[in-house]
Amino acid sequence: MKEIIDKLENFNKERDWDQFHSPENLAKSICIEAGELLECFQWDSENYNRQEAVEELADVFTYCFQMAMKLEANPKQIILDKLEKTKKKYPVEKSKGSSKKYNKL
Repeated sequence: MKEIIDKLENFNKERDWDQFHSPENLAKSICIEAGELLECFQWDSENYNRQEAVEELADVFTYCFQMAMKLEANPKQIILDKLEKTKKKYPVEKSKGSSKKYNKL
């Protein structure tokens, strides 16, 4: 992950783009790119262009990493922390094979 963060920081620094990367702008960009990812499956979820989907996914990840950098949050740690919280909300014995929300289990 350090390699990704270092490369993103360098990329943005070379272009002087950090000035545009407020948390609000990054949150908007994440949503926009997620919408573009969803668009890959809009009319035919069986026959989508895998390469286009992967590239849009990369854009989503890129903005998510930049948001983590802006919030001074370690991506690995926040994912692991959230996974622990989610495990408590969705214990295996109640949630296995179910798509119900935790408060409906």
